[in-house]
Amino acid sequence: MPALVAAVLALAGPVASAQAGAGPQAGAGSQAVAGVAAVAAQADGGATPSGEAALAERQLLVMLRLPPPHFRPDAGYGGRYLDDGGRGARHRLAEELARMHGLKLVSDWPMPTLGVDCYVLEAPAGGEPARIAELLSRDPRVEWAQPVSLYTGMDGAAPTLYPVQPSARYWHVAELHHAATGRDVSVAVVDSGIDGHHPDLDGQLASTENFVDGSSYLPEAHGTAVAGIIAARGGRQGILGVAPGVRLMGLRACWQQGGQGARCSSFTLGKALNYAIVHDARIINLSLSGPPDRLLDRLLDAALARGISVVGAIDPQSQSRAFPVSHPGVIAVAQQARSGAAAATMPALGGAVLAPGQDVPASLAGGGWRFVSGNSYAAAHVTGMLALLAELRPGANGAQLEHLLVPGRGPNAATIDACATIANTTGACTCSCAAVTLQSSRRP
Repeated sequence: MPALVAAVLALAGPVASAQAGAGPQAGAGSQAVAGVAAVAAQADGGATPSGEAALAERQLLVMLRLPPPHFRPDAGYGGRYLDDGGRGARHRLAEELARMHGLKLVSDWPMPTLGVDCYVLEAPAGGEPARIAELLSRDPRVEWAQPVSLYTGMDGAAPTLYPVQPSARYWHVAELHHAATGRDVSVAVVDSGIDGHHPDLDGQLASTENFVDGSSYLPEAHGTAVAGIIAARGGRQGILGVAPGVRLMGLRACWQQGGQGARCSSFTLGKALNYAIVHDARIINLSLSGPPDRLLDRLLDAALARGISVVGAIDPQSQSRAFPVSHPGVIAVAQQARSGAAAATMPALGGAVLAPGQDVPASLAGGGWRFVSGNSYAAAHVTGMLALLAELRPGANGAQLEHLLVPGRGPNAATIDACATIANTTGACTCSCAAVTLQSSRRP
């Protein structure tokens, strides 16, 4: 172990893991929902399927259409529907559908962004959710129905940290902050809970919402690490985020699983995405991965149509893209093979960009720090960079912000050149005037 890394580990102390329990607990007015399990990246390739994942295999999501707003007594939705006749009628329809097909109604949530109510129904042991979903989709009262799927993310944990941050060495973030800090840019972190009392993140959370269960908002490992990379405010100890001026939405759609992993469901993710859209997030960070899902794809369509930037992680070794980066318009990000190293040995990335993601110092839930590695954390770096650009170009939409990202040259062509990106956007020197000169020579 290099002496510098050993010294930092000694300073950071032992790694502790925050645990949110085995899974979602039943909240007031709703029961536990497993849904689509999304495991935030683990070094060993993912957690062993748990009771929640097994339960998810028996669940399906049913979307019921909402009438036009002028026919809806609950059209003023701002978080949950009022207990009125409109919602009651849809709930009774869901109960009727459940009885018709031998299902159990588990929970529900409004998705006004898509004009539907989402109901979670559970088949009995031995049931066939895919077949039942197909039958339900033929019902003219149903917008669509779908079985749930399993998801896997891409992160892992490696054993005053700013000087050893890849973002410090290769992105020169402290110098970039002379030009922008992401001030007042709204960033939705859809993940496990974020520790808002950590020294790196104290005062950085503009809002928090728990879409997992009815308990209080919990600080957890993966969400805290991702949030710290994006928005840690810096100081005499700890780390410095890429965009410490942002307004973070801490949207807990995942719960802590054993080790550092986190699990999510399509239902909890859908609720969080709907919230981010309704509450005008400028950028959404999704550090998770899995097969395409109709509900989540529809919500991403809505987000992208509103000009929201959506950032996801991609496994560059995989032969195919998984959700969310399988969705057109989502910015796909992978970690560099080694921070600052050439990307020539990486498989074809198909338009994905590279960012620091190995041996990254990160904020630890409960206090302290740890080293993490994974594509999840590379995605967090790019989310922070987009926030800097959003401050500099407040009228730009997501596609325009992505276009401002400047790639490196030669073997590092897929790697974002942070200094050149900001210099090219501002027309002024940042890390070095060489970057400005280089980019100026490329302009028509």
